[in-house]
Amino acid sequence: MFEELQNLSYRFLDIKNQKYRRYFIQNTQLSQRLSMLIGQRGIGKTTTLIQYLLDFAKQDRFDPSILYIQADHFVMGNTSLYEITDSFHKLGGKLIAFDEIHKYENWSLELKSIYDTFPDIKIIASGSSALEIQKGSHDLSRRAIIHHLHGLSFREYLELHYDLSLQPYALDEILKNHIRISNDIISAIQDSGKKILSHFMDYLNYGFYPFYREVENLPIFQVLLEQNMHTTIESDLVAIYAHLTGNSLKKIKQLLSFIAQSVPFIPNWKKIKSIVDISDDRTLKTYFKYLEDAELIQTISKATEKLNKLEISEKIYLNNSNQMFALSFNNCNIGTVRETFFLNTLSALYDISLPTQGGFLVNNQFLFEIGGRKKGFQQLKDLKNAFLACDDIETGIGNKIPLWLFGFLY
Repeated sequence: MFEELQNLSYRFLDIKNQKYRRYFIQNTQLSQRLSMLIGQRGIGKTTTLIQYLLDFAKQDRFDPSILYIQADHFVMGNTSLYEITDSFHKLGGKLIAFDEIHKYENWSLELKSIYDTFPDIKIIASGSSALEIQKGSHDLSRRAIIHHLHGLSFREYLELHYDLSLQPYALDEILKNHIRISNDIISAIQDSGKKILSHFMDYLNYGFYPFYREVENLPIFQVLLEQNMHTTIESDLVAIYAHLTGNSLKKIKQLLSFIAQSVPFIPNWKKIKSIVDISDDRTLKTYFKYLEDAELIQTISKATEKLNKLEISEKIYLNNSNQMFALSFNNCNIGTVRETFFLNTLSALYDISLPTQGGFLVNNQFLFEIGGRKKGFQQLKDLKNAFLACDDIETGIGNKIPLWLFGFLY
């Protein structure tokens, strides 16, 4: 059995490796003996695991010191993760990667046992963004470091699509030097044959997920993305929350559909309970939490009320603009698309909340209004550290910054 799993590892290390290396693998060492890589479906967790393994083995996929295991593969049969690791250890193994770990029953117990029994083996495991390492009696929080992998940034999308090398910029640098930075980027992509705003619209439609490159056209991509979102509910959430019933899943999908039609969605618990036919607030809010943990939605609260976020979420969006287009068949409100992009890309690195004035408050310091090229400062008049993030402009002026440029934060 182990020989068959090893041959399967050789194959995955070959077919799942990619030339392009994302921000995460360029900037994260995974030095902890047990590292957990979480994120939503389709954003490249498997490729990242493969690249870490091959880096460790100096690009030799036949090196016996590395092993890739897809935890839900049928070849696994009844073989436990512990038994696989034991065989791997006896052959001199050093680094083992378990992909889709949340699909494996009792995964936390097995990882804890592997960690405690084989101190000279390094473990990397990937799983759903809804995965909980503190869940149950096998708490891994004192052993594992969790790392979150985000979808492609606009910068990464351009690099991957056009084989470019473009540097990221910190928020402070963008706010201070956006005119120079945007002009440098526009010059760097001038040979692509398209304008930066055209690239940005493509990204908003399909550029957040690396698998778009494997798809023939946009409609097929959107169907696959919608299927991914349903699979997240029907498979990933069930693997993590075994108590969920068929009726529960039906209501969670109804809730997601209701949100998708209403974004930005302002919660009215009484109305939602009636529409989705849920009897109590607690169950409804738990379903919202599941959707957010699975990165199907993102919530934002007032700056003064963040400690009680689940109770008082002021606005709810889909997680990213690609999801919006997939669920609304391109009938999206452009203002909401812009806000969704800004919230998604900024929240990957910064704390975002709702201010008393303006659209978004970043790190409790910078105020932003989001809009199109004609957006003015009326709502931000006389406020310090206030900026406009505007779509449909290639370059900005003063405190008016191109919206697309915030896609260069990572």
